[in-house]
Amino acid sequence: MKRSLFIGFIIILNIVLDQVSKIWVRASVEAHSKTEIIGDYFTLRNVENSGAFLGMGSDLNPMLSALFLKIIPVLVMGYVLYYIFKNKDLDRVSLIGFACIVGGGIANIIDRFRFGHVTDFFHIDLGGVFKTGIFNVADMSVMLGLGLLIFSSFTKSKAVIE
Repeated sequence: MKRSLFIGFIIILNIVLDQVSKIWVRASVEAHSKTEIIGDYFTLRNVENSGAFLGMGSDLNPMLSALFLKIIPVLVMGYVLYYIFKNKDLDRVSLIGFACIVGGGIANIIDRFRFGHVTDFFHIDLGGVFKTGIFNVADMSVMLGLGLLIFSSFTKSKAVIE
């Protein structure tokens, strides 16, 4: 029971943080504007992304878009959720990683079903050294989760949550 609550808490926390940040951006940041947070290095924007990562798939026809951007992601998140609840041998870091991926994935799926697009708003540009696409909190959750899974695969400690 403690393990299930832990998983649920992480997933819900990721969804809430993402959705609250998007509500704030939609209400406070003018669409397609650019607000400097730390000069041109870290900016805030309000962009509607109708595709997937970096807008890929935004020009798909409606049936393919529904399949690849709604149906398949729901099935994948459902499978990962099933996997983390059933696999009792996952170490703590992997469990948190999977829960972050599911939370971020669900948060972006919510946007796709509610609005037909995902709201993205963070942009980092370190003057040619490092530059990102425009992303959101859910994307950060997914990337954090992937990073934790990679980290966990290289560590020896396998503390399991019961």
